[in-house]
Amino acid sequence: MKKKKKEVRPQRTYKDTMFRMLFLEKEKLLSLYNAVNGTRYTNVEDLEITTLENAIYMNYKNDISFVMNFELMLYEHQSTVNPNMPLRHLFYVTKVLQSITRNADLYRSVQIKIPTPRFVIFYNGTQHQPEQKVLKLSDAFEKKLEIPELELIVTMYNINFGQNSELLNTCKTLKEYAQYVSKVRENAEKMPFEEAVQTAVDDCIRNGILADFLLKNRAEAIEVSIFEYDEEKHLKNEREYAYNQGVEQGEKRGEQRGRKEGIQILIRTCLKEGILKDRTLQVLEESYSLSREEAETYYTEIEGCITQNR
Repeated sequence: MKKKKKEVRPQRTYKDTMFRMLFLEKEKLLSLYNAVNGTRYTNVEDLEITTLENAIYMNYKNDISFVMNFELMLYEHQSTVNPNMPLRHLFYVTKVLQSITRNADLYRSVQIKIPTPRFVIFYNGTQHQPEQKVLKLSDAFEKKLEIPELELIVTMYNINFGQNSELLNTCKTLKEYAQYVSKVRENAEKMPFEEAVQTAVDDCIRNGILADFLLKNRAEAIEVSIFEYDEEKHLKNEREYAYNQGVEQGEKRGEQRGRKEGIQILIRTCLKEGILKDRTLQVLEESYSLSREEAETYYTEIEGCITQNR
């Protein structure tokens, strides 16, 4: 397989995401909270924003954190599936809790009460994902414990238009954001991306989709949408590079041994490089003329062995 040259990317400064811009207003954020939790709170003064403005990860700040109903909510928007989000949320929630308790005496005999942390990801990437998915910090532990002594659970909602209809219909802004993204992608299939964004903005304003927001923030919304697309494209290139590297290494080592061992080496290499299962199965089918069922059997066997040995 031909080796793909890894691109060198210039450093970028932080930019807001479209999602974060939309939900900076307390009214819209409270609506989103109600949609996620099935509640009907109306007093925005009960909601306290706790987003840390100086906490940056991979050029993005954590999108939104806030306290509501004795809960510390951390909301994040993602256009790519990132298995490291529980670890990122662990780092971030620690900083938020440090900020909340900065004037408290941790050495007192009286227990300090803190809001209950909860973690949510709103996913709208192009990779197929279920309507709801749970990510756990313990999945990253090299040594598995029956009852992890430290755990952090993140719930990921697929907010692509047509998914999680009840959630989207309950929060008008979230639904219109999903419609906007869908329109941009539809346009991008037949025109340059910058034109696709501008056309989507015009169409949405004309049809009353995020109209007030887009009229007020047209230039910035277009700039941010293009920036997010550029970042998503970059991350996709990084994953493809790692994939090609992993497959190349697996095939090279496999050629030197028997067919079965070559298949096992390829699967182990792809798992080590974090390659998605579907892509691994695809290359197994192509490289070793396997049926999907045969590839699945090999994959499950090797994945199980790796899990048992941890």
